[in-house]
Amino acid sequence: MLKRVFVAPDPGRVRLRFASRAVIGVGLAVALCGLVGHSLVAAITGGLAALLALFTVTDATVRQQAVTTALLPAAGLPVLAVAAVLHDQPLARDLVFLAVMGAGVYARRWGPRGHALGIFAFMTFFAAQFLHTVPGQLPELYAAVLLSLAASAAVRFGLWCYERRLPAMAVPAPPEGRGLARITTRQAVQATLGGAFALGLGQVLSDQRWYWAVGATWWVFVNTTSRGETLVRGFRRVLGTVIGIAAGFFVAIPLEGAGAPTAAIVAVCVFGIFYTAAVSYSWMMFFVTVMVGVLYGVLGVLDASLLWLRVAETAVGALGAVLAVLLVLPVTTHAVTDAWIRKALRCVHACTAEAAERLAGSLSADPAPRVAELDVLLGRVRLSLAPLVHPLSPLKARKARARQVLALLDDCVREVRGLASIAADPAASHDARLSAACSRVEEAVEELLRQESRQARGAERAAVQPAAAPDHPALAHLHGLERALGDLAAPLHSSPRAPIAA
Repeated sequence: MLKRVFVAPDPGRVRLRFASRAVIGVGLAVALCGLVGHSLVAAITGGLAALLALFTVTDATVRQQAVTTALLPAAGLPVLAVAAVLHDQPLARDLVFLAVMGAGVYARRWGPRGHALGIFAFMTFFAAQFLHTVPGQLPELYAAVLLSLAASAAVRFGLWCYERRLPAMAVPAPPEGRGLARITTRQAVQATLGGAFALGLGQVLSDQRWYWAVGATWWVFVNTTSRGETLVRGFRRVLGTVIGIAAGFFVAIPLEGAGAPTAAIVAVCVFGIFYTAAVSYSWMMFFVTVMVGVLYGVLGVLDASLLWLRVAETAVGALGAVLAVLLVLPVTTHAVTDAWIRKALRCVHACTAEAAERLAGSLSADPAPRVAELDVLLGRVRLSLAPLVHPLSPLKARKARARQVLALLDDCVREVRGLASIAADPAASHDARLSAACSRVEEAVEELLRQESRQARGAERAAVQPAAAPDHPALAHLHGLERALGDLAAPLHSSPRAPIAA
């Protein structure tokens, strides 16, 4: 796990810059709150607002990111007011909390902006429970949130906007549907019911810290689309929390809220959260747990029993999420994976068509954006298949099938990248064989996407393999792509639970 985090490839050092900028943005926000005389509670609220703004806003362009950041107060401040007003009305507070949770998940249908606004609204209500916010604190908290968002925005869009030098990030839309067939609708129902379970059982464990159970349920649902993904994420959340609690006994408790060491550890944790988020959910949760423990120490309420209670509440929240995805409108891993694979294959088709036009002499054709989109789609396929390739998965046949699909899709992406790089070369000459090979690749993709006679098509596809060694580099990539698509027919067009035919 450590190797995966600290040795994982970081092209362009994007993760390193992402994490370093977060430390600067959150640090500046908290420092400004202190300079203007805000209380500790307001400084923590502002720091959380800055952290969320830097972490959750993931729109495709810098302009869209700026707009989403500007909209965060509209989602968070009214929720903060409601949470404060309902502080002494448990029943109404709980019902509104669950409604905010369901609405936050439902908002993901509107893409990255809805996702970010939903998270900000939920976490604002959560923070109000964590800090026991009352109406009299609202003016100061509002000022702290607005000041912190402005500070983090100044760092992100002014001081260090490294995204301006990067190509626009491809953000693929999730698989669509209508009504209860739409994944976001199902997940909104699941999250609300799972949150209700966690809230009830969490209050049995503690009438003061119950909100940790609801928060655990919420974060298990973030960035997941199927029951398999949710199960794996729940396991990783509990694992990361347990490791973080163990570290808390040696780090957070001995500090006893000391100022300078606490600030240093919080900075390290912020860096760790941002740096590990893309490669290890367990380690991200480790840093979140240590940071929360240190903040409890600053607030003067940290002891060993509180840390153990945190473990119990997290386990309850994860259990609520697991029960919800298994029993309430389940979304199968196979259905989600199939949808993302289809999107990836369509993107392969589009990449090949753009490359073919470019090789034929069209200056307007450019496969590069499609290649970037394909990389993102492959990441989504990996995420959806993660439950099947997990070391603890007992489904051997499905694990082997998932690994084969990933390996072949990797081959497809590698060949498409090579083809795009050759097409971008002005010296690349047109060859009549290229058009024929591109046509065969496009037909192979269309064949894989068809629904009828799957097994028969698989056998037919396997029989069509390029034989001659190509003497043109573009042809080599096209033939390699054709082979990979042909081999994909077997794992994609047979029963997901049956062994893969030789």
